[in-house]
Amino acid sequence: MSKICGLTFDEYKQKVVDFHGTAAPGLFIGGYMVDLAVKELPKGEFYDVICESVKCLPDAIQILTPCSIGNGWLKIEKIGRFAMTFYNKYTGEGIRLYLDTDKLDKYPPIKEWFLKLTPKDQQDSEKLFASIEKAGSKIISVQKVKVSIPEQKKKKGGKVTLCSVCNESYPAKEGSDKCKVCSGEVKYYSEVK
Repeated sequence: MSKICGLTFDEYKQKVVDFHGTAAPGLFIGGYMVDLAVKELPKGEFYDVICESVKCLPDAIQILTPCSIGNGWLKIEKIGRFAMTFYNKYTGEGIRLYLDTDKLDKYPPIKEWFLKLTPKDQQDSEKLFASIEKAGSKIISVQKVKVSIPEQKKKKGGKVTLCSVCNESYPAKEGSDKCKVCSGEVKYYSEVK
């Protein structure tokens, strides 16, 4: 039986359900991607992760590593590819892991699910999960990469200032006396009275 970062398939499944709410196939493939990254990368270094999908992969990363959206070690690029890059946060050197569709012919249930060849209600989830467990990291490919690290990335935090309208704090580096909401730059909610 293959393990995912030291966890059995069932142990990982419980962590997935606890965190994500459901045992989604993408989190299991993502788990094998993280496991492979951990095995491939030098020990004792600090890594950040860039995830190319907003679906499933970020949760696999957050379940299995200390990298999270909240601490800033996980960033999401909305590219839509099923891939993630682990890189040294100081040098930019790392690896990119992706689900290799050329390797899916040996695992028809995964291919049908991933490429949406079979409607979801017609898929056999038991066969799909058994196929994912059997495939493990064999359907993942790895590329060596170097991530460009902007100079400002190396700086921590920064000063905050208070908005002249709402009096809430925001980054002073924005250079305005109003936060992005009060200046009209960002509007994702309206106040209900």
